Amino acid sequence: MAMLEVRDVYTYYGNICALKGISLSVEEGEIVTLIGGNGAGKSTTLNTICGLLTPKSGAICLEGRDIHALPAHEIVSLGVSQSPEGRRIFSRLTVLENLEMGAFKRTDVEGIRDDLERVFELFPRLMERQKQVGGTLSGGEQQMLAIGRALMARPRLLLLDEPSMGLAPLLVEEIFRVIQQLNQEGTTILLVEQNALMALSVGHRGYVLETGQVVLEGTAAELRENPLVQNAYLGIS
Repeated sequence: MAMLEVRDVYTYYGNICALKGISLSVEEGEIVTLIGGNGAGKSTTLNTICGLLTPKSGAICLEGRDIHALPAHEIVSLGVSQSPEGRRIFSRLTVLENLEMGAFKRTDVEGIRDDLERVFELFPRLMERQKQVGGTLSGGEQQMLAIGRALMARPRLLLLDEPSMGLAPLLVEEIFRVIQQLNQEGTTILLVEQNALMALSVGHRGYVLETGQVVLEGTAAELRENPLVQNAYLGIS
């Protein structure tokens, strides 16, 4: 049984159909990546999975349980957490307060303390800036904070939406190093990323989305070698 299975999902914004029968799966322990151009439906897919959007039809199953009609906070409680596109940190709260917000559904004080230490080990700069207001951080530090906040929910399935957006190359490498480390430590990851080369270098499998539909799927190696992917997303003609 897949950890996550999305079957024939249609999601609308008003009368506009954004997802047109999306189907995908994520096995426990995998990094699965979604690649595609702007407007392809990548972020809509993640937002539908985590309950921020409700699909009009189809099914979303977490370890066999249909979660498509559950509110977002209940889905978080089941072990799904998202680091959203654009980071969306609480700009007026400190770094520490932002991280504590990620654990708002938890009551295990010792576990929260352990996870906070883990986030600081992953991102030492956050420990140095834990009393600093989030809105004054650099873009890279805000991305670290967004991922750290998602980790404070102790997810088994982590949804990452454009973690490299707007970052310098060295910071992109650092973020992807952490993504690989998290996966090696047991976190299953569904990754949306416009940097297709980086995404396919860390992912096990991938799906290519165009206008709300899956048009290609395969292992990361297969997608890297696919001429259509090379031409459209990897800059290889």
